[in-house]
Amino acid sequence: AVITGASSGIGAACARLYAAQGMNLILTGRRMELLQQLKSELESAYANQVLIACFDVQDEQAVFQAFEAIPAPWRSIDILVNNAGLALGRETFDQADLEDWKTMLHTNVEGLLFVSRAVLPWMIERRKGHIVNIGSIAGRQLYERGNVYCASKAAVEAITKSMRIDLLPHGIKVTGIHPGAVETEFSLVRFKGDAQKASATYQGFQPLSAEDVARTIVFCTS
Repeated sequence: AVITGASSGIGAACARLYAAQGMNLILTGRRMELLQQLKSELESAYANQVLIACFDVQDEQAVFQAFEAIPAPWRSIDILVNNAGLALGRETFDQADLEDWKTMLHTNVEGLLFVSRAVLPWMIERRKGHIVNIGSIAGRQLYERGNVYCASKAAVEAITKSMRIDLLPHGIKVTGIHPGAVETEFSLVRFKGDAQKASATYQGFQPLSAEDVARTIVFCTS
């Protein structure tokens, strides 16, 4: 299995569940130290092998270079979890930071496209595989000050449906997972390190955990 955004949150939770099933993993993310820690943890606890690749999914060249460097024995990929994504800012449309918009679109939409295209030739050659795209309920039910984040996740849903149709002749399955609120680093990133604002996001209700979503992903691919 390939998991993007695996250094924390839902991606790391998926890695732990798949490792417990004995799967070999290719874990990608932007933070090498965290990826190395996770690799050590999983290989020590389970009888599986872990390959790590450090890159930012919004960097097209870095994505394709990373997968071109994957050794041949690792290219029999059964599962791709397109998990890497983020939200930035909670301003109104007229006040939002344009750079935040660009980063969300480049990561949440283009990153998913780049990684999928890099991995797909190997799945098509084997005529099997399962791609899981992590969207959000925000792509279906928009909310105040969600603007471009919501738009990026609506795009993920449309891309997922399109992929499902286009890849069916190759025997490749495509699943979309659209969680509600999940308590991970997500809100801390969105509020750019402001822990007080991040924690306030989940006041008054019990959010999902990363493990809740990971269990759903693993269920779908099994």
